[in-house]
Amino acid sequence: MALYFGNSSDSLVIDALAGFARAHADLVAHDVEHGFIRALHTSPARRVGLVSGGGSGHEPLHTGFVGLGMLDAACPGRIFASPHNRQVFMASRAVAREDGVLHLVKNYTGDRINFGIAAERLVHEGIACTRVLIDDDLASESEEIAAGRRGTGATVLVEKVLGAAADTGLGLRDLADLGTDLVSRCRSLAVASASHTAPTTGLPAFELPIDRMEYGVGIHGERADHTVPRQPVRELVGNMASALEKSLGLGKGASVILLVNGLGSLTRLELYAVLADAARVLDARGITTERVLVGDFVTALDMRGFSLSVMVADAETVKLFDAPARTAAWPR
Repeated sequence: MALYFGNSSDSLVIDALAGFARAHADLVAHDVEHGFIRALHTSPARRVGLVSGGGSGHEPLHTGFVGLGMLDAACPGRIFASPHNRQVFMASRAVAREDGVLHLVKNYTGDRINFGIAAERLVHEGIACTRVLIDDDLASESEEIAAGRRGTGATVLVEKVLGAAADTGLGLRDLADLGTDLVSRCRSLAVASASHTAPTTGLPAFELPIDRMEYGVGIHGERADHTVPRQPVRELVGNMASALEKSLGLGKGASVILLVNGLGSLTRLELYAVLADAARVLDARGITTERVLVGDFVTALDMRGFSLSVMVADAETVKLFDAPARTAAWPR
């Protein structure tokens, strides 16, 4: 392992944001003083600004999904650390519309606290604000985890569908209700055969024997409750799909949107093979895969692993998913 290429661990996120804004200058603007990215072009029908954010190291989430049809602004924190509430407040105030601002928040303690403080400040200024809390990670669904399920891969699906819904002119309350419903229809599960590299040391965050893997890993390098023997992808994906189906109560006749998400260092060759097996499993169980996404969407630096996310999708959800979007990272 080796250190990442960068001027310093302190400047890596700042330098990356400057480069991102330069690369996509036709889509976004960079507020250097307050450290957020905002969209240059959004639908005039929007009545609510959509703001998301979280620790860096998960690129292209969230900055890659700022633009037409998705987010109005994103606030990147330091690597694996929440954005400051001042960032969130300033970004929200910059993109607030006539009906206020909706925060899309992954369920982590720091994000909840800082988005919460920003929301209080916005309301104090007369800007309506509420949030959708995204908690799709099946591996952290335990009564022993007080914070509840983490927000992981399904975040990008929620951001896409809510972005399209916002473009129809929905108000804040309706968008928040839709977002809460979408989150209830999403689950994710992630596995890894190697950890990410710690930016400050150049060392693996944890070690695994070559014949073992982590089943249920988090996107901040959180280890799973247990390791399991390495197994063929078909068997592994079958087990993951079963867990997701059980959690969502899926059965024959259900319809879903499927995301196969790389955690940072899997090849496309591997990800497409995972997709083939995941789709085959769902087909065999009578579950219709309405749409699929495959690629790196919610990464964990260079973790060697992938996640499967499923969103239960009715016709309206599919329609919103298919609605046009133009951002740096949305592929369709």
